[in-house]
Amino acid sequence: MSAPPPDPWYKDGLRFACTACGDCCTGAPGYVWVDDAEIARLAEHMHLEPVDFERRYVRRVGARRSLLERATGACVFFDESARRCRVYPARPTQCRTWPFWPENVSSPERWAEVEQGCPGSGQGALVPLAAIRRSLGGGPGRE
Repeated sequence: MSAPPPDPWYKDGLRFACTACGDCCTGAPGYVWVDDAEIARLAEHMHLEPVDFERRYVRRVGARRSLLERATGACVFFDESARRCRVYPARPTQCRTWPFWPENVSSPERWAEVEQGCPGSGQGALVPLAAIRRSLGGGPGRE
């Protein structure tokens, strides 16, 4: 029988309250990974067939798929004038789990960097460990 994993450095939770600033949807080029289920959910939200959605809004990156982005680095679904996501209710898991990605909570120092770049990180209500752990499976961040 193995010992339970040690409590992470954020065992008491972390503060986060989304400010809807859109900074996580813009910036340097990156990837918003999507799978079949996410493509189907987004397609339904956009009243499209999954194959049509994928043809219009998804690019292949090796064996994986990512949402398209604009030349500015913004996600194709980010409305830059309104500073909001046009598919928010159907957004991919990667977007739903921000900022609780493994690389962001890998150390207190890394979390401090996230707090510097994301106005909602370190703010608002304390997100309990159990909720953070559920989010950690959300996949890699923008690379």
